Amino acid sequence: MSEAERIAGTLWPLIEPLHAVSYFAPDAHAGFDAAGLRGFWPGYFAGRAAPLGAVGPEPITAAFFTFAPTMVARALPAVWQTVPPRRALELRQAGAVTALRRLLAGQEAAAERAAGQLVEVAARLDCAGRVLAAANTALPLPDDPLARLWHAATLLREHRGDGHVAALVAAGLDGCEVLVLRAGADLPRSELQPYRGWTDEEWAAAAERLSRRGLLTAAGATTERGRQALREIEQATNRAAQRPWQDPGGADPERLIPMLTPLARACATALRFPNPIGLPAPAQT
Repeated sequence: MSEAERIAGTLWPLIEPLHAVSYFAPDAHAGFDAAGLRGFWPGYFAGRAAPLGAVGPEPITAAFFTFAPTMVARALPAVWQTVPPRRALELRQAGAVTALRRLLAGQEAAAERAAGQLVEVAARLDCAGRVLAAANTALPLPDDPLARLWHAATLLREHRGDGHVAALVAAGLDGCEVLVLRAGADLPRSELQPYRGWTDEEWAAAAERLSRRGLLTAAGATTERGRQALREIEQATNRAAQRPWQDPGGADPERLIPMLTPLARACATALRFPNPIGLPAPAQT
């Protein structure tokens, strides 16, 4: 494992919570509800898909990967009739800043320093083959320090996520299969299936396909071969995420770790563990 690969793996659970407040903090998505997108999922799909414009369900199903096509199609393209992409971008950033302002109260100076470091790294991203990350890089850099922190974390998060999807495709897994495999290994099915929209029949069919490949037992437990596949996917994801940390410009990755740790812990209080994104609880030591 290269040093940059190690850093990519170490920083992911510290950067992800800064972005994930958009999904877990109630004040982060209240604006979508007020704008007419009732319930959580219409606002989720509108906010996360908005950098790509008024797209339909097919490219978002491909980019988000683990969501059932029927679930995506229930939201897109209908949400754009209520909240067009430009407005959705405004709402998601405003909601993220509102949540971060509450969660990081008293740590504003540290958040601003971290934002400066992450912006430095995010400005150097190579987004070839990374559609979600590239779409987000086209957005203007905000002036507000907390907005800059969230924006930079989002760029790095989607950059890593695009690479993770590539690793899953290379491993020969589809969107439902990877969830079934994780459910048999380390995450509750109740945290995956309902939040990604797969039916029981689709889940059972995916389990049967994995069983035939020797990745899952008949009882639904991930085999050692399946666990090895998951480890290799994570390794491939870290390899794909290492480039920003090979030449981070003026940012110092080793300084970022202690800088981000208290911010990540504060943001993690808005999350639940376990969760559908597979984010582990931050270490408390």
